[in-house]
Amino acid sequence: MLAQLVPLAGGPTITLDRDVTVVGRQREHCDLVIERKSISKMHCVVIKTDGLLFIRDLSSTNGTKVNGQRVVRGALLPGDQLEFASEKFRVFLGPDQAARAVNPGDQTEFLVGPPQRPVEEHFAGPDDSSSPDVEVIEEDIVE
Repeated sequence: MLAQLVPLAGGPTITLDRDVTVVGRQREHCDLVIERKSISKMHCVVIKTDGLLFIRDLSSTNGTKVNGQRVVRGALLPGDQLEFASEKFRVFLGPDQAARAVNPGDQTEFLVGPPQRPVEEHFAGPDDSSSPDVEVIEEDIVE
């Protein structure tokens, strides 16, 4: 799954590569560093799992908002607006580029076996007319 944060004020899109991303301004402990005074040293975590994104605020001073509502924790959906203090992003979720590329070894392989006999051959006995339990009735058809 491709998870990205698109800055609403412009700038480069942020791709969330990790399953757990710590957001804040402290370089030593954060995976996503936003150098703004309004962002706490360790502001929040974004968790990527099973095609979903979850957010958890880490008791930040200025809060984390989803669609304008301050949250302690919550799920993120595609198109949601996510705010770390005053920094606003649009959430993008989609298929991973690597998942779309088909590796030739990952394709379904068809095995070709020996030719099969027609179904009729499976049910036909030796010559049915000579079999003792087959009675052939010949009728004259009158038109």
